[in-house]
Amino acid sequence: MNSLDIDKAPEDTRVIVAMSGGVDSSVVAGLLHGDGYDVIGITLQLYDHGEAVRKTGSCCAGQDIDDARRVCETLGIPHYVLDYESRFREAVIENFAESYLAGETPIPCVSCNQTVKFADLLKTARDLDADVLATGHYIRSRSDGGHRALYRPADAHRDQSYFLFATTQEQVDFLRFPLGDLTKDETRALADEMDLVVAGKPDSQDICFVPQGSYADVITRLRPNAALAGDIVHLDGRVLGHHDGIIHYTIGQRKGLGVATGNPLYVVKLDARRRRVIVGPREALETRLLHLRDMNWLGATPMASIEQNGIEVMARVRSTAQPVKARLFAGNGSVQVELIVGETGVAPGQACVLYDGDGAGARVLGGGFIDRTERALETQHMLERLERETALAG
Repeated sequence: MNSLDIDKAPEDTRVIVAMSGGVDSSVVAGLLHGDGYDVIGITLQLYDHGEAVRKTGSCCAGQDIDDARRVCETLGIPHYVLDYESRFREAVIENFAESYLAGETPIPCVSCNQTVKFADLLKTARDLDADVLATGHYIRSRSDGGHRALYRPADAHRDQSYFLFATTQEQVDFLRFPLGDLTKDETRALADEMDLVVAGKPDSQDICFVPQGSYADVITRLRPNAALAGDIVHLDGRVLGHHDGIIHYTIGQRKGLGVATGNPLYVVKLDARRRRVIVGPREALETRLLHLRDMNWLGATPMASIEQNGIEVMARVRSTAQPVKARLFAGNGSVQVELIVGETGVAPGQACVLYDGDGAGARVLGGGFIDRTERALETQHMLERLERETALAG
C-alpha cells in the first residue's frame, strides 16, 4: 500500500493533479512526482480566454494556465489544458445568476466542485486510466472501513471543507488531498524548495469569473433586463425608499441601503417575487432553524436511521464562520438543522455544512443548501404579518 492508499507501487500509480496555476496544486504535483508517482497535470480553461488573460488573482485564467504549464515543465511532467468553458457557463455561471435573481446568496465554488471539477474532470481522469485525482484543497481524507472519509485539515485558517461538503462518496473514494496535514506557510516553503515559479504567487481572493468582487455587474451582463426596481420596506410595513434591483443586496447587509430611520438597519429578507428588500434591526437577523435542500450525507451512520428527535452535530453556515452546536432532523423527505444559538446573516442559497466536532480533524458529515430559514419567534411573526398584509393589499 503506497502513501495514497493504493495497492500499487508509486511508479505504477497514475495520478491526475487538477492544477489551477496556484501554489497549492503546484506543490501537490511536485510532492507526488517526487514520491515517484506517474503524475499528469490537467488545467481547466473555464471562462473567456481573452478576459481571463487580463484578470489576475483568480484561477483557471490565462496567466494561471501559463503558470501551471511552467510548473509542469520544471517538474518534468505532462500537462494538458481542457476547454470546459461552455460546461462551466452552463453548470456554474448560469446557475449563479438564477440563484441571485431569486434573492439567494449562491456559492459558485461548490457548484464548480460538484460539476466541472469532481464530476467532469473526474470522468476524464478515469478515461486516462488514473488511479486517483489529487487537488490542492486543504482538507484531510483517509480510509474508514470500505470507503474514505473527509476531515477538517491541520490549518484551520485554510479549511476548505465548507466548499467540499457536496462531494459524493464515490468521488471521495477517488480523490486525494495531500495538503491536509500542512499549513499554508509549509506549502509555500515546499514551493521554494522545489524552485517553482509560483512560490510567491498571491492567493486568489475573488470568485474567478467575478472581477473585483462585483456580483451585480456580472448578473447585469448575463441578465440585462433582470435588475428590476422595487421598494425597501421595514419589518413594520413602512416603505422607506426604493432600490434598483435586489441583486445589489444581500442578507445581513448594512452599508449602502440608501435609507435611514435613525437606527442601524440591516437587510433581513429579499422578496424576489415582489421585488422587495425588507430591512430591520440587527436582532431581526437571528436565525434558529434552517430547512435544507440537495442534502449530501457522508456520515458513517445512514441518514435514514436518524431518529425523530435528531442527532447532535456541529453546523457551519458560512465559510468564514466556526461550527456551532446544532441538531439535525431528517424524515418525510425533509431535512432541518436547529441552531442551539442563533446565527445572523444566514441566507438561502448558502450551505450548511455538518461535522461531528469543531476542531481540526473533525469529520465532515455532509450538508445541504439552505432553502429557507426561520428567525427568532418575534421576527418570524413580523415577517408573516407583513406577508399577509401584502397579499391582502395585492
